[in-house]
Amino acid sequence: MTAPPGPHAAAPPPLAGGTHGADALRPLLDTVLDALRSGARTRGGPLPAGGPDTVTARTRAAFADVLPARGTGAHEALRTLVHALAAGAADPADPHCAAHLHGPPLAVAAAADLAASALNPSLDSWDQAPAASAAEALLTRALAAEFYDTPHADALVTTGGTEANQLALLLARERHGPRLTVLHGANAHHSVPRAAWLLGLPPATALPTPTGTLDPARLAEALARTPGPVLVTTTAGTTDAGLIDPLHPIADLCAHHGADLHIDAAYGGLLALSPRHRDQVSGLGRAQSLTLDLHKLGWQPVAAGLLAVPDNALLAPLAHQADYLNATDDTEAGLPDLLGRSLRTTRRPDALKIAVTLRALGRDGLAHLIDRTCETAHHLAHLLDAHPGFELHAPPTISTVLFRPTHADDEQVAALRRTLLHQGRAVLGRTRADGRLWLKATLLNPHTTTADLRALVTLLASTPS
Repeated sequence: MTAPPGPHAAAPPPLAGGTHGADALRPLLDTVLDALRSGARTRGGPLPAGGPDTVTARTRAAFADVLPARGTGAHEALRTLVHALAAGAADPADPHCAAHLHGPPLAVAAAADLAASALNPSLDSWDQAPAASAAEALLTRALAAEFYDTPHADALVTTGGTEANQLALLLARERHGPRLTVLHGANAHHSVPRAAWLLGLPPATALPTPTGTLDPARLAEALARTPGPVLVTTTAGTTDAGLIDPLHPIADLCAHHGADLHIDAAYGGLLALSPRHRDQVSGLGRAQSLTLDLHKLGWQPVAAGLLAVPDNALLAPLAHQADYLNATDDTEAGLPDLLGRSLRTTRRPDALKIAVTLRALGRDGLAHLIDRTCETAHHLAHLLDAHPGFELHAPPTISTVLFRPTHADDEQVAALRRTLLHQGRAVLGRTRADGRLWLKATLLNPHTTTADLRALVTLLASTPS
């Protein structure tokens, strides 16, 4: 009988971590960076030209044999597939890619994310992530303290605003029971009513927001006629227009009626770090929970969300026990219990890239990026407002600019956006306001120049819808 092969019968591929991890990664990085560069040159703009069918065909050709009988080797696989992905990407670093709240990640954050991937800690037990779990605790407490002047403020790392909003509603349900009523403005993120459905709560009640923000008078009427318990969710930075609800009046109403308050500040929350803009979000610290998202005005690779609370005792309902991860005797012996930090089990150390970014830029550097991005949005709004071919909806509140071609109907507005997408020349969003369809430029690139903005306006004016 033939003996099975020993552990050294064939050399396995090198690992990214361990003693030789850096040596294994170093030669691959040049291949990846070259493929990113060549893919961007092939794309030649913010989006690949040709539309979905063309991009799918090119991608299918590159990925044709997903599991070949014999491997092609690391360099060929990286060169071919990274090139294909870059060539077919919507590049948020391109100044004409401005449709969504999906910002270009800072290089320092992406580099930190590489280290996290190589080390591959999982934050579901301390023995899988000793330093990473301590680093996360330090980061979350420090960021929560930026919004809550309380002794035990804390935050959970989430995949983004959607997960943070879901956790906020879950914690409110655990505080008040399954009859909790959720009141929100019609301007709220779609994840709020969806979370109420997911959690088995009564259907969330959407209050009309004809001006784009939640009217305290309408909220007062709703609170007066709604029996408790009630959770009010309000927004600091709407997805469609970047508008900020009147936070202090809403918090006053919640306090008067005994309702809990959750603020979805995924977009606008980081304005609090800018001396120039922090007054716009005054009142964030009055909420029982607060959604933040650093892959927007924090320039992080996804995912980088947070749910902040004024007291970590509010997180107690998330406690969970699995003997192989947080045995009682281990916890009593001092090993940190991580399962109550998320509904997920396996979790990446997303805190690392955030911590590296904050240390590298400092408070003043991050404030500078925020201020510059907001200035860029105001400059685009000025260019559009001064151009006879465009109608500006309103000056931007944060960095979102709504506009439409003068005298165009909704079909023409939609067609113009799709034409630019098909040509791969610009990526703009769309939204409805005042009963009409508007183009949406969500500016999150602090490197966008005046020349870039003028070129975008010229492109828009010269493209037939």
